[in-house]
Amino acid sequence: MRNILTGLLLIMVTLSTGCNKISVGDRPDDVAVMETDFGTMVIGFFPEEAPEHVARFKELAREGFYNGILFHRVIPGFVIQAGDPQTKDPEIPRSQHGTGGSGQTIRNESNSHPHVRGTLAAARSRNIHSADSQFYICLEPQPMLDRMQYTVYGEVLQGMEVADQIASVERDRADNPLEPVRIISVEIMRRSRALSE
Repeated sequence: MRNILTGLLLIMVTLSTGCNKISVGDRPDDVAVMETDFGTMVIGFFPEEAPEHVARFKELAREGFYNGILFHRVIPGFVIQAGDPQTKDPEIPRSQHGTGGSGQTIRNESNSHPHVRGTLAAARSRNIHSADSQFYICLEPQPMLDRMQYTVYGEVLQGMEVADQIASVERDRADNPLEPVRIISVEIMRRSRALSE
């Protein structure tokens, strides 16, 4: 009965806000379990501070959008970045990695969360409302990014050693790994289940 009431409440919220991004059964404490070539990261979200970014990431994850995407920018001591679907296509030149997205931009939701180690934030161009599917994870605190209105919408709860390993691979002059580092899959699941496995 409780699950039915929760589902009805979410449907009512969706209808009243006109937002079609809320999934029935979605929970604010759901997490993303990201399997990579180097292991697993569990990512938590900040839905109260960045609801549109969180909803869009979850939506893309459930669609399988991130499955097979490469980390196209890795800088030790700074960030690792992914989310460009063009990186799945070996016919697309490496020089174009980092220029693609899902085709749906999100308005800026910058907030008070600082860029600390493990921060998940939206990559974008100079236009603060140009964030799409690309994201980065901070390897160390980056206070300079706090002043640049990037949207922080989550954090790595488990698996930062995986991010460190990704950052340690050999890369070209554009900080693109010489050997592909893949996101195998991203699954949205209950926090309690993800952190107990």
